[in-house]
Amino acid sequence: MMNVQDARETLTATIAAELATPVDPEVERAAADLRARFGEGAVAVLFYGSCLRTRDYRHKILDFYVLFESYEAVWGKRWLARANALLPPNVFYAETEGGEGFKIRSKVATLSLPHFERLTSRRTFNSSVWARFAQPARLVWSRDDETARRVAAAVTDAVITLVGETLPLEPACFTPASLWSRAFTETYRAELRSEGADKGREIYLHAEERYNAISPLVLAHLGSRPADGDRYSRPIGLSDTPDDARRWAFRWWLRRLQGKAISLLRLVKASFTFDGGIDYLAWKISRHSGVEITVTPWQRRHPVLAGLLMFWRLRRKGAFR
Repeated sequence: MMNVQDARETLTATIAAELATPVDPEVERAAADLRARFGEGAVAVLFYGSCLRTRDYRHKILDFYVLFESYEAVWGKRWLARANALLPPNVFYAETEGGEGFKIRSKVATLSLPHFERLTSRRTFNSSVWARFAQPARLVWSRDDETARRVAAAVTDAVITLVGETLPLEPACFTPASLWSRAFTETYRAELRSEGADKGREIYLHAEERYNAISPLVLAHLGSRPADGDRYSRPIGLSDTPDDARRWAFRWWLRRLQGKAISLLRLVKASFTFDGGIDYLAWKISRHSGVEITVTPWQRRHPVLAGLLMFWRLRRKGAFR
Protein backbone atom coordinates (compact mmCIF):
# COMPACT_ATOMS: atom_id res chain seq x y z
CA MET A 1 0.00 0.00 0.00
CA MET A 2 1.50 3.34 -1.09
CA ASN A 3 1.87 5.95 1.64
CA VAL A 4 0.06 9.27 1.49
CA GLN A 5 3.03 11.38 0.37
CA ASP A 6 4.24 8.93 -2.29
CA ALA A 7 0.69 8.69 -3.65
CA ARG A 8 0.50 12.48 -3.93
CA GLU A 9 3.86 12.76 -5.67
CA THR A 10 3.05 9.99 -8.15
CA LEU A 11 -0.36 11.51 -8.86
CA THR A 12 1.22 14.92 -9.49
CA ALA A 13 3.77 13.39 -11.88
CA THR A 14 0.96 11.61 -13.73
CA ILE A 15 -1.08 14.81 -14.00
CA ALA A 16 1.99 16.79 -15.16
CA ALA A 17 2.61 14.26 -17.94
CA GLU A 18 -1.04 14.44 -18.99
CA LEU A 19 -0.97 18.25 -19.06
CA ALA A 20 2.15 18.15 -21.25
CA THR A 21 0.48 15.98 -23.93
CA PRO A 22 0.74 17.79 -27.30
CA VAL A 23 -2.40 19.39 -28.75
CA ASP A 24 -3.59 19.85 -32.33
CA PRO A 25 -2.33 22.80 -34.41
CA GLU A 26 -5.74 24.51 -34.20
CA VAL A 27 -5.47 24.61 -30.42
CA GLU A 28 -1.89 25.87 -30.62
CA ARG A 29 -2.97 28.71 -32.92
CA ALA A 30 -5.83 29.75 -30.66
CA ALA A 31 -3.54 29.65 -27.61
CA ALA A 32 -0.90 31.76 -29.39
CA ASP A 33 -3.53 34.40 -30.16
CA LEU A 34 -4.54 34.47 -26.49
CA ARG A 35 -0.95 34.96 -25.39
CA ALA A 36 -0.67 37.90 -27.77
CA ARG A 37 -3.99 39.34 -26.59
CA PHE A 38 -3.10 39.32 -22.88
CA GLY A 39 0.59 40.12 -23.26
CA GLU A 40 3.28 39.64 -20.63
CA GLY A 41 0.74 39.41 -17.80
CA ALA A 42 -0.24 35.90 -18.94
CA VAL A 43 1.70 33.01 -17.39
CA ALA A 44 -0.17 29.91 -18.64
CA VAL A 45 -2.85 28.76 -21.08
CA LEU A 46 -4.95 25.68 -20.23
CA PHE A 47 -7.21 23.86 -22.70
CA TYR A 48 -10.02 21.63 -21.44
CA GLY A 49 -13.65 20.65 -22.09
CA SER A 50 -15.67 18.96 -24.79
CA CYS A 51 -13.40 19.93 -27.71
CA LEU A 52 -10.50 18.20 -25.98
CA ARG A 53 -12.57 15.01 -26.11
CA THR A 54 -14.12 15.40 -29.57
CA ARG A 55 -11.45 17.44 -31.42
CA ASP A 56 -14.32 19.10 -33.29
CA TYR A 57 -12.90 22.59 -33.79
CA ARG A 58 -15.26 23.65 -36.60
CA HIS A 59 -18.63 23.28 -34.93
CA LYS A 60 -17.91 23.77 -31.24
CA ILE A 61 -16.34 26.42 -29.05
CA LEU A 62 -12.96 25.65 -27.54
CA ASP A 63 -12.57 26.17 -23.78
CA PHE A 64 -9.47 27.88 -22.39
CA TYR A 65 -8.32 29.23 -19.05
CA VAL A 66 -5.64 31.93 -19.24
CA LEU A 67 -3.77 32.38 -15.97
CA PHE A 68 -2.18 35.71 -15.01
CA GLU A 69 0.61 36.77 -12.70
CA SER A 70 -1.96 39.06 -11.09
CA TYR A 71 -5.18 40.77 -12.14
CA GLU A 72 -3.54 44.18 -11.98
CA ALA A 73 -0.82 43.02 -14.39
CA VAL A 74 -3.47 42.61 -17.11
CA TRP A 75 -6.44 44.80 -16.14
CA GLY A 76 -4.60 47.52 -14.22
CA LYS A 77 -6.87 49.26 -11.69
CA ARG A 78 -9.95 48.95 -13.86
CA TRP A 79 -13.17 47.39 -12.61
CA LEU A 80 -12.39 44.26 -14.65
CA ALA A 81 -9.67 43.43 -12.11
CA ARG A 82 -12.15 43.70 -9.23
CA ALA A 83 -14.77 41.67 -11.11
CA ASN A 84 -12.21 38.94 -11.82
CA ALA A 85 -11.21 38.74 -8.16
CA LEU A 86 -14.70 38.99 -6.61
CA LEU A 87 -16.69 36.79 -9.01
CA PRO A 88 -14.20 34.68 -10.93
CA PRO A 89 -13.58 34.03 -13.68
CA ASN A 90 -13.96 36.79 -16.25
CA VAL A 91 -15.06 35.26 -19.55
CA PHE A 92 -14.36 36.44 -23.10
CA TYR A 93 -14.93 35.33 -26.65
CA ALA A 94 -12.11 34.97 -29.19
CA GLU A 95 -11.77 34.00 -32.83
CA THR A 96 -8.73 32.62 -34.65
CA GLU A 97 -8.31 31.80 -38.32
CA GLY A 98 -8.36 28.01 -38.57
CA GLY A 99 -7.43 27.73 -42.23
CA GLU A 100 -9.56 26.16 -44.96
CA GLY A 101 -12.13 28.91 -44.56
CA PHE A 102 -13.25 28.39 -40.98
CA LYS A 103 -12.80 30.22 -37.70
CA ILE A 104 -11.70 28.66 -34.44
CA ARG A 105 -14.07 30.03 -31.80
CA SER A 106 -13.00 30.05 -28.17
CA LYS A 107 -14.48 30.81 -24.79
CA VAL A 108 -11.74 32.19 -22.59
CA ALA A 109 -11.86 32.32 -18.79
CA THR A 110 -9.25 34.27 -16.83
CA LEU A 111 -7.82 33.78 -13.32
CA SER A 112 -4.65 34.75 -11.55
CA LEU A 113 -2.41 31.78 -10.82
CA PRO A 114 -2.67 32.22 -7.02
CA HIS A 115 -6.47 32.40 -7.35
CA PHE A 116 -6.48 29.26 -9.53
CA GLU A 117 -4.44 27.46 -6.87
CA ARG A 118 -6.98 28.41 -4.20
CA LEU A 119 -10.06 27.58 -6.30
CA THR A 120 -8.80 24.05 -7.04
CA SER A 121 -8.16 23.28 -3.38
CA ARG A 122 -10.41 22.16 -0.54
CA ARG A 123 -10.25 25.70 0.83
CA THR A 124 -12.91 26.54 -1.78
CA PHE A 125 -16.47 25.38 -1.17
CA ASN A 126 -17.76 26.14 -4.68
CA SER A 127 -17.07 23.25 -7.04
CA SER A 128 -16.95 24.93 -10.45
CA VAL A 129 -13.16 25.18 -10.90
CA TRP A 130 -12.08 22.00 -9.10
CA ALA A 131 -14.79 19.98 -10.87
CA ARG A 132 -13.58 21.16 -14.29
CA PHE A 133 -9.90 20.52 -13.67
CA ALA A 134 -10.42 17.11 -12.12
CA GLN A 135 -11.20 16.24 -15.74
CA PRO A 136 -8.51 15.95 -18.45
CA ALA A 137 -6.78 19.19 -19.48
CA ARG A 138 -3.74 20.33 -21.45
CA LEU A 139 -1.21 22.97 -20.50
CA VAL A 140 -0.74 24.42 -23.98
CA TRP A 141 1.77 27.02 -22.83
CA SER A 142 3.44 28.14 -19.62
CA ARG A 143 5.90 30.93 -18.94
CA ASP A 144 8.50 28.65 -17.36
CA ASP A 145 9.04 25.32 -15.60
CA GLU A 146 8.10 26.70 -12.18
CA THR A 147 4.74 27.88 -13.52
CA ALA A 148 4.13 24.46 -15.10
CA ARG A 149 4.95 22.83 -11.75
CA ARG A 150 2.48 25.06 -9.90
CA VAL A 151 -0.26 24.40 -12.46
CA ALA A 152 0.29 20.63 -12.20
CA ALA A 153 0.11 20.83 -8.40
CA ALA A 154 -3.13 22.85 -8.59
CA VAL A 155 -4.72 20.39 -11.04
CA THR A 156 -3.67 17.57 -8.70
CA ASP A 157 -5.47 19.44 -5.91
CA ALA A 158 -8.57 19.62 -8.11
CA VAL A 159 -8.62 15.83 -8.46
CA ILE A 160 -8.06 15.31 -4.73
CA THR A 161 -10.72 17.88 -3.83
CA LEU A 162 -13.38 16.37 -6.10
CA VAL A 163 -12.78 12.84 -4.81
CA GLY A 164 -12.36 13.92 -1.19
CA GLU A 165 -15.63 15.84 -1.20
CA THR A 166 -17.50 12.93 -2.85
CA LEU A 167 -16.12 10.00 -0.83
CA PRO A 168 -18.44 10.61 2.17
CA LEU A 169 -21.47 10.19 -0.11
CA GLU A 170 -20.39 6.74 -1.28
CA PRO A 171 -21.23 3.48 0.55
CA ALA A 172 -18.60 1.87 2.79
CA CYS A 173 -17.45 -0.22 -0.18
CA PHE A 174 -17.48 1.35 -3.65
CA THR A 175 -15.96 1.21 -7.14
CA PRO A 176 -14.07 3.95 -9.00
CA ALA A 177 -16.88 3.96 -11.57
CA SER A 178 -19.53 4.75 -8.95
CA LEU A 179 -17.29 7.31 -7.24
CA TRP A 180 -16.42 9.36 -10.34
CA SER A 181 -19.94 9.13 -11.74
CA ARG A 182 -21.35 10.37 -8.43
CA ALA A 183 -18.74 13.14 -8.25
CA PHE A 184 -19.62 14.58 -11.65
CA THR A 185 -23.35 14.15 -11.08
CA GLU A 186 -23.11 16.17 -7.85
CA THR A 187 -20.97 18.92 -9.36
CA TYR A 188 -23.24 19.24 -12.41
CA ARG A 189 -26.17 19.63 -10.03
CA ALA A 190 -24.29 22.50 -8.39
CA GLU A 191 -24.49 24.62 -11.56
CA LEU A 192 -27.23 25.76 -13.94
CA ARG A 193 -27.43 22.68 -16.13
CA SER A 194 -30.08 20.96 -18.21
CA GLU A 195 -28.33 17.58 -18.42
CA GLY A 196 -30.03 14.51 -16.95
CA ALA A 197 -28.96 12.29 -14.07
CA ASP A 198 -26.78 10.12 -16.35
CA LYS A 199 -24.44 13.01 -17.23
CA GLY A 200 -22.02 12.15 -14.44
CA ARG A 201 -21.52 8.63 -15.73
CA GLU A 202 -21.18 9.95 -19.28
CA ILE A 203 -18.31 12.22 -18.20
CA TYR A 204 -16.64 9.29 -16.45
CA LEU A 205 -16.99 7.05 -19.52
CA HIS A 206 -15.42 9.68 -21.80
CA ALA A 207 -12.08 9.03 -20.06
CA GLU A 208 -12.74 5.80 -18.17
CA GLU A 209 -9.19 4.48 -18.47
CA ARG A 210 -7.75 7.74 -17.19
CA TYR A 211 -10.02 7.88 -14.13
CA ASN A 212 -9.41 4.22 -13.31
CA ALA A 213 -5.65 4.71 -13.64
CA ILE A 214 -5.46 7.64 -11.20
CA SER A 215 -8.01 6.25 -8.74
CA PRO A 216 -5.53 4.11 -6.75
CA LEU A 217 -3.26 7.16 -6.31
CA VAL A 218 -5.87 9.69 -5.18
CA LEU A 219 -7.64 7.13 -2.98
CA ALA A 220 -4.35 6.09 -1.34
CA HIS A 221 -3.61 9.76 -0.65
CA LEU A 222 -7.03 10.13 0.98
CA GLY A 223 -6.64 6.97 3.10
CA SER A 224 -8.98 4.67 1.18
CA ARG A 225 -7.87 1.04 0.91
CA PRO A 226 -8.48 -1.63 -1.76
CA ALA A 227 -11.20 -4.18 -0.94
CA ASP A 228 -12.49 -7.01 -3.15
CA GLY A 229 -11.73 -6.91 -6.87
CA ASP A 230 -11.95 -3.34 -8.14
CA ARG A 231 -13.69 -2.12 -4.99
CA TYR A 232 -12.34 0.19 -2.30
CA SER A 233 -13.21 0.81 1.33
CA ARG A 234 -14.11 4.28 2.47
CA PRO A 235 -11.49 5.78 4.84
CA ILE A 236 -12.01 4.77 8.47
CA GLY A 237 -14.02 7.35 10.40
CA LEU A 238 -15.37 9.09 7.30
CA SER A 239 -19.18 9.34 7.28
CA ASP A 240 -19.48 6.28 9.51
CA THR A 241 -22.62 7.39 11.37
CA PRO A 242 -26.07 8.50 10.13
CA ASP A 243 -25.37 11.98 11.53
CA ASP A 244 -22.12 12.15 9.54
CA ALA A 245 -23.92 11.10 6.37
CA ARG A 246 -26.61 13.74 6.89
CA ARG A 247 -23.98 16.45 7.44
CA TRP A 248 -22.23 15.60 4.18
CA ALA A 249 -25.53 15.44 2.29
CA PHE A 250 -26.45 18.84 3.72
CA ARG A 251 -23.05 20.19 2.68
CA TRP A 252 -23.75 19.22 -0.93
CA TRP A 253 -27.27 20.66 -0.72
CA LEU A 254 -25.76 24.00 0.33
CA ARG A 255 -23.21 23.70 -2.47
CA ARG A 256 -26.05 23.30 -4.98
CA LEU A 257 -27.79 26.44 -3.71
CA GLN A 258 -24.57 28.44 -3.73
CA GLY A 259 -23.46 27.09 -7.09
CA LYS A 260 -26.69 27.95 -8.90
CA ALA A 261 -26.70 31.46 -7.44
CA ILE A 262 -23.08 32.02 -8.49
CA SER A 263 -23.77 30.59 -11.96
CA LEU A 264 -26.58 33.09 -12.44
CA LEU A 265 -24.40 35.98 -11.25
CA ARG A 266 -21.66 34.91 -13.64
CA LEU A 267 -24.08 34.92 -16.54
CA VAL A 268 -25.18 38.43 -15.64
CA LYS A 269 -21.56 39.55 -15.26
CA ALA A 270 -20.73 38.06 -18.67
CA SER A 271 -23.13 40.52 -20.29
CA PHE A 272 -20.83 43.34 -19.06
CA THR A 273 -17.36 41.80 -19.42
CA PHE A 274 -17.85 39.71 -22.55
CA ASP A 275 -17.35 41.17 -26.04
CA GLY A 276 -20.79 40.50 -27.56
CA GLY A 277 -21.99 39.52 -24.08
CA ILE A 278 -25.69 39.04 -24.84
CA ASP A 279 -24.85 36.82 -27.82
CA TYR A 280 -22.69 34.67 -25.58
CA LEU A 281 -25.43 34.59 -22.96
CA ALA A 282 -27.94 33.41 -25.57
CA TRP A 283 -25.50 30.77 -26.86
CA LYS A 284 -24.78 29.56 -23.33
CA ILE A 285 -28.44 29.24 -22.41
CA SER A 286 -29.27 27.60 -25.76
CA ARG A 287 -26.46 25.14 -25.33
CA HIS A 288 -27.63 23.96 -21.94
CA SER A 289 -31.39 24.18 -22.50
CA GLY A 290 -31.68 23.00 -26.09
CA VAL A 291 -33.85 26.05 -26.87
CA GLU A 292 -32.78 28.22 -29.81
CA ILE A 293 -32.69 31.94 -28.96
CA THR A 294 -32.69 34.86 -31.39
CA VAL A 295 -31.23 38.04 -29.90
CA THR A 296 -33.34 41.13 -30.63
CA PRO A 297 -32.13 44.75 -30.95
CA TRP A 298 -33.86 45.58 -27.63
CA GLN A 299 -31.93 42.79 -25.90
CA ARG A 300 -28.65 44.14 -27.25
CA ARG A 301 -29.47 47.56 -25.79
CA HIS A 302 -30.45 46.10 -22.40
CA PRO A 303 -28.24 43.00 -21.97
CA VAL A 304 -28.58 42.54 -18.20
CA LEU A 305 -32.37 42.85 -18.08
CA ALA A 306 -32.69 40.74 -21.22
CA GLY A 307 -30.45 38.06 -19.77
CA LEU A 308 -32.45 37.84 -16.56
CA LEU A 309 -35.78 37.67 -18.42
CA MET A 310 -34.39 35.07 -20.80
CA PHE A 311 -33.16 32.92 -17.92
CA TRP A 312 -36.38 33.05 -15.88
CA ARG A 313 -38.59 32.37 -18.90
CA LEU A 314 -36.64 29.22 -19.72
CA ARG A 315 -36.40 28.27 -16.05
CA ARG A 316 -40.19 28.24 -15.80
CA LYS A 317 -40.31 25.97 -18.85
CA GLY A 318 -38.00 23.50 -17.10
CA ALA A 319 -34.93 24.16 -19.23
CA PHE A 320 -32.75 24.34 -16.09
CA ARG A 321 -32.75 22.22 -12.97
